[in-house]
Parts: sequence; structure tokens; C-alpha cells
Amino acid sequence: MLKRVHFPTSLLPYLLVAPQIAITLVFFIWPASQAMYQSFLIEDAFGLGTEFVWFENFEVLMTDSHYLDSFQRTAVFSVLVAALSMGFALILAGFAQRVVRGAMFYRTLLIWPYAIAPVLAGALWVFMFNPTLGIFPYFLEIIGITWNHYLSGNQAMLLVILAAAWKQVAYNFLFYLAAMQSIPNSVIEAAAIDGAGPARRFWTIVFPLISPTTFFLLVINMVYAFFETFGIIHAVTQGGPGTSTTILVYKVFNDGFVGLDLGGSAAQSVVLMALVIVMTVVQFRFVERKVAY
Repeated sequence: MLKRVHFPTSLLPYLLVAPQIAITLVFFIWPASQAMYQSFLIEDAFGLGTEFVWFENFEVLMTDSHYLDSFQRTAVFSVLVAALSMGFALILAGFAQRVVRGAMFYRTLLIWPYAIAPVLAGALWVFMFNPTLGIFPYFLEIIGITWNHYLSGNQAMLLVILAAAWKQVAYNFLFYLAAMQSIPNSVIEAAAIDGAGPARRFWTIVFPLISPTTFFLLVINMVYAFFETFGIIHAVTQGGPGTSTTILVYKVFNDGFVGLDLGGSAAQSVVLMALVIVMTVVQFRFVERKVAY
């Protein structure tokens, strides 16, 4: 007969989780509830008048061509940032796993970019691709390519994608390297004895075994592209030229703090939050089916 184990009631567990609960309430739940409330309001620029308009702000958004265009830009931006950052991190982790001498020094160099703030990462890429002083436009000019991201929307979008992906590579590299190191060497050695080359061992053994890590990083990188790339875009292009790099999160800032449309900006933030939640649920519902734990 099994005996039930009873633990005495203690206040300690509640005290241990209280700081995290307080942080969640103050920095997420309360701002989110305030944004939802403001999305139903129309306020003047000076905050002297407020009118409750229910869903009028959302109706205006759905008929705004500039806002609808930002959806397409955000989709392209987020997919390319996630694909580039995860792809390069996977390749670098594969090479780092095979390094024997100086492995710690090599891995440390690859991790350093994660410690750089998004604004500083954007500033670095601005200097490197400055049309007048940057080194990369100089080399591009040699091969016949004129670079000026201040005038070309496509070049500006390419620049912010590269900067955002570069910033996230180090984060992905850490997880991929840890996942590869957890694979038993006996599995890799058995495949090598059977005649499988390095590329075949990677795609048939290593990559399927790290699929849970890949799925986790896919969710994290998509959320990163939607929210945490604001600092990079603000430092590199400020949403320009025109609106060519104005993704959803930057449009929330631009309309709210520059255009002073507080109600419309709040409605955009609610739509963005709902979009990310739906996207995450879809990923867990359909993409996770292909993951083998």
C-alpha cells in the first residue's frame, strides 16, 4: 500500500516566487492592461480630452494602407532574420564542435556579440555601411554596386536584417552548441564506422536530434524579430527611407510618440501582441508535430 506524502504548509515557496510575480505584474500585466484600455480611447495630443470610442481605432487600422503594408514588411523581416540567425548559428556551432585546439577562445569570440545592446549593434552596422565613410560601400563600389541605404529602401531593409540577424547569432549559437554537446559520441562514432561522412552524419543524426532546440529557437527568434529589433531599426534607419523599414513595432512607437496618436498606437500594440500570441500557438500546434523529443 502506497503512503501519501504530506508536506507541511510553508510561506517560503510563495516568498520565493513573489519577486517574479511582482515583476510580471508591474512590467507586463499592468502595461498590457493599460494598452488594451487606451486602445478604446481617442485622446488629444496634450491629454486634455478623452473619448471612449470602442473599436473605432481598430477599424481605422484595418483601412489604413500604411499599416497593412507594415504587415508584409514585418513578415519578410522576421522570417529572414530568424532564418539567417539560426542558419549561421547552426553552421558555427557545427564548426565549433569540431575544433580541438583553442576551442574555448573560439567559442568566446562567437558569444561576445550577444552582450552588445541592440542600439550599439545598429550603430556598428551604420558605421560600416555609411555611404561616405563605411568600408563595405568602398568594396561594393569596386565591384560596381552603389550603396546608399539612406536613399534605397531595399538596401535599408537588407541592412537592418543583417544587423538584427548578426545580433541574434550568438544567442542561437549557445543553444545549438549545448544541444550538440549533449549528443552521445557513441552515436556519431557508430555512423562514422558505417561509412557516413561528416555532412551525412550531420543531416541524418545531429540535426534530427537537435530538433527540439531548433523549434525552441524558432519561437524565440520570431518573437525577437517582432519586438526586440526596435533599437536596431531606430539606430540604423529610423524606419526610413520613407516607410521601407517601418515594421509593426516601430510603427507603434512612431505613431504614439512622434504622431501622438495614443489611441491608435495602443490599438496597434494590442494587435501586435495578439499576432505574436497566435503565431506562437500555431507554431506549437503544427510545427511541434515534426519535433522528436
